[in-house]
Amino acid sequence: MTLTDPAARASLVTSNLICLASMVVWAAGLPAADLILPHMPPLALTACRALLAAAVLLPAWWLVDGGKVVLGANWLRGAWVGFVTLGLASVLVIIALRLNDPVTVAIVSAIMPVIGILLECVADHRPFTRALAIGLVLSVAGGLIAVRGAEGEISFGIGVLAALGSTTLYTWGSRETVKAFPDLSPLGRSTLTIAAGAIVATLVAVCDGLWRDQWPDWAAIGWVEFGGLAAFSIGSMAIAQLLWIVSVGRIGIGAASMHMNAVPFYVMLIVFLMGGPWNWWQTLGAAVVVTGGAIAQGLIGKEKT
Repeated sequence: MTLTDPAARASLVTSNLICLASMVVWAAGLPAADLILPHMPPLALTACRALLAAAVLLPAWWLVDGGKVVLGANWLRGAWVGFVTLGLASVLVIIALRLNDPVTVAIVSAIMPVIGILLECVADHRPFTRALAIGLVLSVAGGLIAVRGAEGEISFGIGVLAALGSTTLYTWGSRETVKAFPDLSPLGRSTLTIAAGAIVATLVAVCDGLWRDQWPDWAAIGWVEFGGLAAFSIGSMAIAQLLWIVSVGRIGIGAASMHMNAVPFYVMLIVFLMGGPWNWWQTLGAAVVVTGGAIAQGLIGKEKT
């Protein structure tokens, strides 16, 4: 398929800009998470994060699509997908953030395009074209180039394994969110999985608190820490997830996941705006990732299927 239709090309560009916006919003939540991470155990933080996100999305879904759609949705299926995507994956990324810096966690996610494209090729029988192969190689290469921009060295321990597990579960769950609820709008899909997952995560967090006495240190949480929690929840989960599901529904999990490899650049850019240094390796890595994604989708050159 060659993208010669201007309308189709414009729609594809728009879809990629939506995905880019999702990555930027998600990246902004990583530094903000540092404000709340020391004061909340992983399961409790996951539950609070999902509850805050659901509190923002549920009223919006009810107003936009109506109460009949909300009440008639498959909440049981949503609970399962939400628990995997935003429950288990979130717990693992919180563990990864506790053991690594935000840039390192973002770099580990370079494996996401590989997982996404494998899912599409196996489950959706997507042909593995030359353009897709070039795009995949460039996307992963861009993520690896960004490694040179990370502060310190990456230690392949529990933290990195947690980040890899989180990326795998999130990739599967993102595709399943689109495939399992075809009759829902992107807002409905995002809200259903987040809200249903929040219920499951809250039950698990309460059990963890009762069993292991793992409760948040409420006395240490002030307005600054709550602001970090809000950015990590409403921004990095609610808004970012909504934009992400919109883009996955339009361009597929494989192409969308390529954008993830530019996240180290966005994290660095946010840190730079807050007074940190500029890093040209991460800038180069982001440029390579964007080029790879454009080639894979036929925006550069010709894609034949």
